[in-house]
This record gives sequence, structure tokens and C-alpha cells, in this order.
Amino acid sequence: MPSFRRRASVIDADRVDEPPQDPDRSAGAADALSLAEEAEAEAAEADAIAAAARARARAIRLRRQANAANAAEATDVEANAAEAADVDTDATEATDLVAEPIDETEADEASSDSKDSEEAIAEESTIQKPVRARRRWRTGRILKVLAAALAFACTCALITLSVLMVLNHRHQAAEQQRRAEYAAAGRQSVVTLMSLDFNNAKADVQRIIDNSTGQFRDDFKNQADDFVKVAQDSKVITEVTVNAAGVETMTNDSAVVLVSATSRVSNAAGAKQEPRTWRLSVNLQRDGGQIKMSKVEFVP
Repeated sequence: MPSFRRRASVIDADRVDEPPQDPDRSAGAADALSLAEEAEAEAAEADAIAAAARARARAIRLRRQANAANAAEATDVEANAAEAADVDTDATEATDLVAEPIDETEADEASSDSKDSEEAIAEESTIQKPVRARRRWRTGRILKVLAAALAFACTCALITLSVLMVLNHRHQAAEQQRRAEYAAAGRQSVVTLMSLDFNNAKADVQRIIDNSTGQFRDDFKNQADDFVKVAQDSKVITEVTVNAAGVETMTNDSAVVLVSATSRVSNAAGAKQEPRTWRLSVNLQRDGGQIKMSKVEFVP
């Protein structure tokens, strides 16, 4: 800071004899001295304004450096800003003093510092705008990625759920179809096994053999001739009605069906028996694309 001091006119107090002065010249000298003091005051004020402008420019440069630096340097920046504020305070206090007139070079420096401060403010604003734009762009991009990922996850979940529902529906439909198929085969097997007419005994026995498989077929085939002879001799006619049928257990190729049936028997003696109810457990087996009896048991 330039030092300010008041310049006073040099008066030789030791001189005793002074030449007489003209009153007009004395008045002119007093006006000149007053103008000089006013000029010195204006010069001091201009010097203070220039110093304040330099202090503001320096504070702006420090803020710009603080924005680009790491967070650890924030304390140093605040200290420099405080120092700049102290300089501004000193410049304000200097306006109360009378200083030496500033030269044209210092005035040019003050004007240059003021322009630098304006350029610094403009540059800082130009730097901050792209930064804020990049931040908004990154935030928007992250939100878009998250939304797309969430939509993709929801879509995959819906597709998986739909596939599982379709597969489960198909499995249930196939199981119901097999259950109905085995139940129908069990009903027909009981009717075929218990229905007998002595007039068509051989055909009825052959139909039982054709609709059976495994050990049950072999055993019935070995006794077929005796069965036909007994039916023809006694002139037996048996009519069977199936009341209900239900699948107890089943797999893809086998099942156990419980059947409830009612039979009416008549013979050559003319006797007619009352209806009789039967409960049977029929084992079924797939054989060559056809469901056949593999075992029959009467359930008490």
C-alpha cells in the first residue's frame, strides 16, 4: 500500500523580514493552495478505489482457484479471502487521509484489474455451466438406466410367471385327461369281465382275453375252455351295471381303479337272482397303446 501523508506548504518561520505582498496576489495563492488540496484529496480517493478494485479481483481469482482445487484446500482459500477483505478495509480507511497524487500508470493498472475481475467472473460462470450440465446429464442417464433395468426385470418376472402358469395348466390338464382315461378303462374292463351270455360264451371269453395282459391274461386263457363249457351248460346270462369308478393311484403307464358295480344273473333253471353289488380293484396297464387289465380283485 502506498503511504499517504498530507503535504503542507513550507513556511520559513525563522524569517523575520518579509517583503510586502500584494493583496490580489495573496488571494490567488490561497485559491491555488485550496485547489491543490482538493486535487490531493481526489487523488487519494482515486487511489483508494483502485486498491479496492484490485482487492476484489484478487478475491475473485481466489474463489475460482478454490472451485477447481480439492476440498482440503478450502481453509486456505477462506484465509486468502479474509486477507483480501482486510485489504479492502485498509483501502476504505485510507480515504480519510490525504495521499500523494497517483500517476497514470497506477490508474491504468486499476482499470486493468477491474477488467480482469469482470473477465474472471465471466470465465467462472462459463466453467460452472458445463459442469452443471454434465451433472444433470449423468443423473438423467443413471435414472434412465435404472428405469430400463427395472422394466427389464419386471418383464422377465412376468414372462417367467406366465410360462410357469402355462406349464402348470398343461400338467393339470394332462393329469385330468389321464385320470379320466383310466377311469373309463376301469369301468369298461369290469363290464367286459362280468358280462356273460351263454349264447356267445366263446366271444365273451375271447373279448376278456383281448382286453387283459400279463399274468392275469395267461391264467384266464388257460381256463377259458372250462369257463365256456360251464356257461353253456348252465345257460347263464349275466348283466352288469357300473355305478361308480375312481382312480386310486396312477402313473403315465399304469393305474389302480376302484369300481362299484351291480350284477343280475339268470340261468337255465329259470331262477332270477336279486341284484348284487360288487366292489372291485382293477389294475390297469398300457400295452401297445391300449389300456388293459393286469389284475382284478374283489374288495369286501
